[in-house]
Amino acid sequence: MRPIPCSRDMDFGQSNLFGYIEDLQELTIIERPVRRSLKTPEEIERLTVDEELNDIERALYLLSSGQDVQGTSVVANLPVLMRQNPAETLRRVLPKIREVLHVAGVEMQLTAAVSFLTVLQDESVSIHTYSHSFLHIILQNLEHRDAGVSNAWLETLLAVIEALPKETIRHEILNPLVSKAQISQTLQSRLVSCKIMGKLANKFEAHIVKREILPLVKSLCQDVEYEVRTCMCRQLEHVAQGIGTELTKTVVLPELVELARDEGSSVRLAAFETLVNLLDMFDSDDRRQTVLPLVKSFCEKSFKADESILVSLSFHLGKLCNGLYGIFTPEQHLRFLEFYKKLCTLGLQQENGHNDNQLQLQTLEQEKKYISVRKNCAYNFPAMIVFVDPKNFHLELYSIFFCLCHDPEVTVRYTMAISFYEVAKLLNSSVCTIQKELVTLLQDESLEVLDALVGHLPEILELMINGGENSGSESKLLSIPDLIPALTTAEQRAATSLKWRTHEKLLQKYACLPQIISSDQIYYRFLHRMLAIILTNNVLPVQKAAARTLCVYLRYNRKQEQRHEVIQKLIEQLGQGKSYWNRLRFLDTCEFIMELFSKSFFCKYFFLPVLELTHDPVANVRIKLCYLLPKVKSTLKIPTDKHLLQQLELCIRKLLCQEKDKDVLTIVKRTVLELDRMDISLDAFQKRFYENDLLDQEKERQEHLLLEMEQLEKEKQQNEGRSANVNDKIFEKKRRDNKPSSVLVKSMTLSSGNSSGASTGKEDKKSKLVRSQSFNTQALHPKYNNIDNKSSATGYTSSLSGMGKSCMLSFSDDSFRTRSTGNSGNATFSSSSSLISSRNSFNSTDQKNNGNKESQSRKMSIKNRKSNS
Repeated sequence: MRPIPCSRDMDFGQSNLFGYIEDLQELTIIERPVRRSLKTPEEIERLTVDEELNDIERALYLLSSGQDVQGTSVVANLPVLMRQNPAETLRRVLPKIREVLHVAGVEMQLTAAVSFLTVLQDESVSIHTYSHSFLHIILQNLEHRDAGVSNAWLETLLAVIEALPKETIRHEILNPLVSKAQISQTLQSRLVSCKIMGKLANKFEAHIVKREILPLVKSLCQDVEYEVRTCMCRQLEHVAQGIGTELTKTVVLPELVELARDEGSSVRLAAFETLVNLLDMFDSDDRRQTVLPLVKSFCEKSFKADESILVSLSFHLGKLCNGLYGIFTPEQHLRFLEFYKKLCTLGLQQENGHNDNQLQLQTLEQEKKYISVRKNCAYNFPAMIVFVDPKNFHLELYSIFFCLCHDPEVTVRYTMAISFYEVAKLLNSSVCTIQKELVTLLQDESLEVLDALVGHLPEILELMINGGENSGSESKLLSIPDLIPALTTAEQRAATSLKWRTHEKLLQKYACLPQIISSDQIYYRFLHRMLAIILTNNVLPVQKAAARTLCVYLRYNRKQEQRHEVIQKLIEQLGQGKSYWNRLRFLDTCEFIMELFSKSFFCKYFFLPVLELTHDPVANVRIKLCYLLPKVKSTLKIPTDKHLLQQLELCIRKLLCQEKDKDVLTIVKRTVLELDRMDISLDAFQKRFYENDLLDQEKERQEHLLLEMEQLEKEKQQNEGRSANVNDKIFEKKRRDNKPSSVLVKSMTLSSGNSSGASTGKEDKKSKLVRSQSFNTQALHPKYNNIDNKSSATGYTSSLSGMGKSCMLSFSDDSFRTRSTGNSGNATFSSSSSLISSRNSFNSTDQKNNGNKESQSRKMSIKNRKSNS
């Protein structure tokens, strides 16, 4: 049908007018089935049921005289009837259902199979009653002409076999199975028999299986129909588990060997997969003499005469290689590795095809098969790392890993992204070799690949930072130089797509970045981006994820100036924003702040801005605030926050007195009752709040450590600047000094002693700084979530004492540098005996070099005075 143009473009000529009429006729034809589907009054009357009938009577009426859809509804409601009135349902309804099922359609048959299974699972009746009433109906419908119906009843029977006693199974199922499995029976009957025997093999003892089931198994393995041989071959795994290792070697393995050489490709495929699944049941001799030759034969034929097995072989290759690892010779080991490498690049080197359509169709089907093979190779890549040993990864498998990560097909790269974490764990200390591929997958054009990689992104990045050669905290960024651009690019691509769940997941995982990169990099590259997402994005889950991640960044930011700037922006742009939506997000952000920060932090910066929203003109904001008020009150500590408690009570009174919106007022009254029941924690520890107070104390301790870290970094920078200036002055003095070399040696010795004293202070301060820097990673790691009171208090005390020592050393170091380069008149500023002695030795050295005897005698007199005193 042509699109109808606008009125100004319409041409009302005769030819066009008839075209428009035809279009309108087509529209009326489309509407006719809708009108015909409506029920006539006679049909409605026929479908109407007397309301006074009880459930049993109504079910019998609908099964007898109702339509098919009504009968199906009764069958679907059978489990409910069995729970309500099992005796009457078994006596009256179930016989009627059995009668109706003989002529029922496919939909009712499928519904009945599901209902019968539900009755078994609900245990509405005993298993004896169930087998007496339901089992015969199930067995009668097993050989239904419709394959879907037959499979549905078969699944119900297999579930029933698990619950039936052995005697019932023997008489009702196993004995009739002997005749049903004969070659004279229908194909459907023999296929059903194969699946039932696989289930029965685990229900009886080994000698019963050997005597009564194995002869039937052998007969079906030799059936004339390849479908039966295939079905029975796939059940051999269950049979082997039932008869044990010895009978498996003598009975099942020869059958598998014969089926592996079958003329039917589906039979050979089933034999190969069963062989792989039973690999653990064979000893080394069976693997070497029987299994390995078969596997080698499959590998050789897969590229030539039997490509049907290629996909399955690529899927099971990892399990095969590791299962046969102990019996491989070095040559065989190399051969299987080369075979895997060949599969990984299968289909990537194509020759020029012909123009024939049939050949093009064959090439298309073959290309799909090759893509599946490469996808399976990507799935097996972690297993192949174990096969070659992670130490040999770079030499043996890195080139293949590179090819799979850059494969042109999305499904292959998606599989590599899923298994990337497993690969990183296996490589351990050599994980730095796959950093480029991590960046490549982060920048992949498909969001499916990115979504698969992001699932374990925090763990992967932690392995990259801690497992590589450059594992120090100062070389975080140097280990993965392109990481930050890749992360920002990935977030921007997720933001511009319509897949907001991927964007939400990505933002949630980015909360791990304080472990990975420096605080400044997070501040300049990620933190402001999170704030922009909160302000501009239209998807609520994405906004909340960005808000929480921003709070994590703020929590571990190491510069007070930057923290204050972010807090100010949150209050001004969200809490005081023009859009009510932003003010709602401010309250969400405050919830995250209460979760991540200490109570004192929230009360200091966010308590009053939150209370200001009680005057918000939008009712939804006030409602959300009322729901948040109990959490806000829980952050208060008495008597420290008594003035804040008064502000909270004042705001609640205003809401009660001035609120005009009925919904808000109802929630305010409910909130007031909840607030009255709350107990406020005190500054001192209380038993009822012990765990919460301990957790809050740990948060507060970590916040103090962040302040210490910032102070120590500033002192370190100042000390480095001072030492640089002192070194410049000493160099100038030495350059101008024309004294003998012995004097220079002595002065160098003194200066080295001074520098060693200063270096001691620097080392102590450096150790303190490194310990503080390590807190950033430890605080985020889950193993540090369990807090011990004693260790927390000890750690905090030691950190403060360490800070005091470092400050003392810094002060003495600075005073020493001043005196070593200044005049003797500065001695009055020193209170340390070590500094006095060093100053005296320095002055005595100068006096000896000048040859001034008067000064020497003066020095001797001073010494005599000291000795006399």
